[in-house]
Amino acid sequence: MKNVTLPDGRTLDFSQGPLIMGILNVTPDSFSDGGHFLDPDRAVAHGERLAADGAAILDIGGESTRPGSQPVDADEQIRRTVPVIERLRRWVNIPISIDTTSSKVAQAALDAGAAILNDISALRFDPQMASLAADAKVPVILMHMQGTPGNMQQNPHYDNVVDEVKSFLAERITAAVKAGIDRIRTIIDPGIGFGKTVEHNLMLLGRIGEFHDLGVPILVGPSRKAFIGKILGIDDPNERLFGTAAAVAWCATKRVQILRVHDVLEMSQAARLATAITQMQTQQK
Repeated sequence: MKNVTLPDGRTLDFSQGPLIMGILNVTPDSFSDGGHFLDPDRAVAHGERLAADGAAILDIGGESTRPGSQPVDADEQIRRTVPVIERLRRWVNIPISIDTTSSKVAQAALDAGAAILNDISALRFDPQMASLAADAKVPVILMHMQGTPGNMQQNPHYDNVVDEVKSFLAERITAAVKAGIDRIRTIIDPGIGFGKTVEHNLMLLGRIGEFHDLGVPILVGPSRKAFIGKILGIDDPNERLFGTAAAVAWCATKRVQILRVHDVLEMSQAARLATAITQMQTQQK
């Protein structure tokens, strides 16, 4: 898998195993850490901590996309995210991703120093997002979601979840390339927890290696998700650390390139050990 080049010439290098993307939600209502980092000073301090703990990317979002959430005005997202991005861009030497479906928010974030677009709609919700990404020559994360955050968990259904998600992502890669985005700058995300039942999530994770067929880097975000809580009987998302680590380790053995998590230090260790075991097995064959 080729590395992904950022606008400033840096690369996302996948040769040594998964890169850890640290989650920084500057929102009052995200499912796990809502309200914890709404204050810019606390958000910046947490971003610095995530970088120190081993994050290779910081993903900053100003709009919760938890099940049942409602859209947040672009100006409010900008008010929440841009001051944090500006400060972290000066003090933290890792790429920053903006988690938004709004081209207005994305442009403001890029102007502030962000270098990656993370769009849970896979460029579908805002017709200007694809052209913005193409002009800015930034990597774009294309995620699968059935429905919208407000209704995605209302009886999600698939005839074959793996085939349908793969087909969707293949189509979105094609759409991105037609819009002028270099294919090497596209990254796919199967959207764990976004319009999926527990069984759907398990099937996607179990067959995540098949998504390498699409020929672009894979991102998976299992961190503290509800399916882990349902399987393990843990209601509090903040207590789903070990379940998340199991999912992260599994993904690392399947050579997933990016893992989006809240607990960077712990998940980095889980991914590194799983990668070391996998690499040793490969060398012995």
